[in-house]
Amino acid sequence: MNANMTNALDFHSKALVLRAERQRIIASNIANADTPGYAGRDINFKEAMSAAMDSNSLSLGLNPSRSGSAEGTTNSRHIAMQPSTTSLGSSALAYTVQSQPSMDGNTVDLDRERANFVDNSVRYEATLRFINGQSKTILSAIQGQ
Repeated sequence: MNANMTNALDFHSKALVLRAERQRIIASNIANADTPGYAGRDINFKEAMSAAMDSNSLSLGLNPSRSGSAEGTTNSRHIAMQPSTTSLGSSALAYTVQSQPSMDGNTVDLDRERANFVDNSVRYEATLRFINGQSKTILSAIQGQ
């Protein structure tokens, strides 16, 4: 029964991590819009989410089978935090398709990146609100209200 209650939260928590990572990647693209030779990067959210759901370790460089005290955790079942330097791994990152050729070799389309940034922000916020709503529902069920 506990697994049934946490499955939806598990899905949305993985989605939240992926959305945050995608936001970081898009922000990096926007920051490098004027950098000569910079190739824009992005992730395929659907594939990354499928990979995250297929594996228990989120497929993001997190390994729940690590020993507890060596990683700074208090329990061997805790997941140690990893630095966010491309935690998706280079295999999940893809190059964006260049829509407008540029003389300096930069592939970032600033208008598309801004639209992706806003879209991802809205989806991140929706996922966060869903998690908050689910948590409140579970809490109210526990309290008997």
